[in-house]
Parts: sequence; C-alpha cells; structure tokens
Amino acid sequence: MPELPEMENYRKLLSQHLINVPITGVTVNREKTINMEAGDFRNALLGARIVFVERRAKHILFHLHDGRRLLLHLMLGGILYYGTEEERPERSTQVELAFGDHILYFMGLRLGYLHLLSVKESEAAMGKLGPELLDRRMTAERFAALLKGRRGALKSLLVNQQVMAGIGNCYADEIAFEARLLPSTLVQNLPPEAINRLYESMRKVLTEATEIGGYMEMPFMAGDTVTGSYNDQCKVYDREGEPCLRGGGTIVKTELTGRKVFYCPDCQHEG
Repeated sequence: MPELPEMENYRKLLSQHLINVPITGVTVNREKTINMEAGDFRNALLGARIVFVERRAKHILFHLHDGRRLLLHLMLGGILYYGTEEERPERSTQVELAFGDHILYFMGLRLGYLHLLSVKESEAAMGKLGPELLDRRMTAERFAALLKGRRGALKSLLVNQQVMAGIGNCYADEIAFEARLLPSTLVQNLPPEAINRLYESMRKVLTEATEIGGYMEMPFMAGDTVTGSYNDQCKVYDREGEPCLRGGGTIVKTELTGRKVFYCPDCQHEG
C-alpha cells in the first residue's frame, strides 16, 4: 500500500503538471471506484481545473476551482500514470482524467477510490486522522506526547492512522529497524531515550524515502527516474532470509496482529 513517501512524491509530481489545466475528458471504467453515477461524475469534472494538490496521510486531495475536492486513496496496489494515449500503460484503468493531450491514468483501484466531495465532506473524511509526521510542528516533545498513555505493540501504534498519519507496513518496519527496536516492543515500556530514538528514526526514514520517490513499482510518467527508487533501499521489509545490513543477523518474517513483520532479531531489541 502506498504510504506517506509515495503519496508525497505523487503530490509533487501532480502539482508540477496539472495545476490550472482544464479537465477535457473523463472515463470511468469501474463505477465502484467513484461515489456517484459515472455520467454525473463526468459532467461534474469536465471543464474543471485543479488549483491545488494536497496530501493528507495516505490520501491525495485535488482541490478544484469551484471549491469541491477529489479525494484519492490508492489502498492496496493503486498506481498513477501520466502520459499520452500512445504511452497508455498495458494494464486496466479504473478512471482516466484527460488534460488536453495528456491523461492521468488511475490503475489498481480494486479497493481504492476517487470520490468527488464538498469541502465539508472532505474535511469529515479526514477528520479522524492523526497529525502529519513530517510537519515542522511535529517536535520530539509532541511525538512523545502522542505515545503517552498508549499501550500495545510498536508496529500496531505506528500504523494506527488515528494516532499518527501516513505510515503503513513497510515504513513501520523500516522505522523500527532504524531505531533498533523490535516491532513487537510494548510502547508503554519504552524509556524516554528510546522514544527520542524512535522519533529521530521516523523523521530520517520518511524524509529519505520521500526524497527518492518511495517504493512504487512503476514511474509516474515517461522519463521519471525518481519514483520507486526506494525499492532497493529497504533494510528489512520484504528481505526475509537475507543478511542484516547492520551486522551478522538474518532478517526474519513473522506476523503481528494479522500484519506481516520483518526485523533483525540480532540488532533490534525491546528498548
């Protein structure tokens, strides 16, 4: 599932290419992806302009010129591609938005969605999300306050979108590894030093992953050499059985509350 770094990378790229360009075509191939009848969706968007692209947690919000917003959540396996008809990806699309001779292709939205909402509706949809982790206001003190009174496994806390927004399976494991903490570590047992280490690791991992385009499996457009560059940078995620890059251990895969977890049992500890 695309997480904060992937969606922030998309936000930057979308902002570079779509701002104030009129939507000239709307194709809906899967009506379950949208929140109204295809004809109404098409009529509402034709001629509309995107004036601002916002990322909130794992979501993208396209702010339209008339005040409405398109809310995108890619969920598991969602991908965006921007190109001409000649550059059309060789896979099925659920929605296509044309901007002149270029098209924004929405793919892999089996569980994902693209909903047209009012301001009030979009704010309600985002209302329960926790704070943004790379916001300049997210200090070590505020991060520690988020953990205060929390109980349970570290990984479960990191992926809880109502506590802190934007982290999923991959970066929860990468952050725990960077902080030298087991994903199963009980949050209530973490000493202040470990919480500060966790904060620094969170900032480091998310910032680095965002700068190099996250782990998406295909580029955003022709010539894009950034998107997906983090694929080869993961230290533990999806590296079961491989040697730990920090020492002599071997990466282990297990499950924790129904989620797959990757970690090094040699260099990650309880606190």
